[in-house]
Amino acid sequence: QVQVVESGGGLVQAGGSLRLSCAASGRTFSSYAMGWFRQAPGKEREFVSSISWSGRSIYYADSVKGRFTISRDNAKDTVYLQMNSLKPEDTAVYYCAADPPPTTAQHLGAMSMDGIDYWGKGTLVTVTS
Repeated sequence: QVQVVESGGGLVQAGGSLRLSCAASGRTFSSYAMGWFRQAPGKEREFVSSISWSGRSIYYADSVKGRFTISRDNAKDTVYLQMNSLKPEDTAVYYCAADPPPTTAQHLGAMSMDGIDYWGKGTLVTVTS
């Protein structure tokens, strides 16, 4: 059974940091584009960041550039999102997503949510002011 499971969410004060992890199992995801999306209360799910299978191509939403860093460890089938300088507007449920080739990291950020093959159930990040 294929699973994508997020962890690392929690409650943090503005200016603080969190590191999210996304562990994939059930198949080898080393060739997959993977990424993070988030959904704040009352808002649509939005793209946060994506990374190619090799880790050489990385994309960020403008709202998180310079504060968030995505990385992956293919030996562990795990993707990370290091979030620094957190703001209250970063409060959301963060979802991990994965899609097989030929989807690229660039495409992942532009795809419709329904078109992405694998989603985790999300992890809640709450940033207090």
